Amino acid sequence: MKYVMLVYQGDAQERQAALSDEEREQVHADYQGITEMPGVTSMPPLGPAQNATTVRVEGGRTLTTDGPFAGMKEAVGSVFVLEADDLDAAIEVAARVPAARYGGAVEIRPSEVYW
Repeated sequence: MKYVMLVYQGDAQERQAALSDEEREQVHADYQGITEMPGVTSMPPLGPAQNATTVRVEGGRTLTTDGPFAGMKEAVGSVFVLEADDLDAAIEVAARVPAARYGGAVEIRPSEVYW
């Protein structure tokens, strides 16, 4: 089954900035290890949430808002698609995401096709 993993940064970036060079290198290696796992498709890293534009269509008019839809602490920092046997296997991979250890979170959703 395919799962989409949304990595919420939370305080992770600030906490990681305070790490030693060796610890930051380990965080980078942890992310690299996940992206190289069989069954994982990663997307390029997302830019800062403050550079986002949110789009809505109301009454046929396109409305844009500067910034993310969610609050800054909840901004998505990256996305992975994971092919896993079951939710437990997906949870094991999500637990390896450094942001989950440093004040962020990883949301796992089964991937579904509606069309």
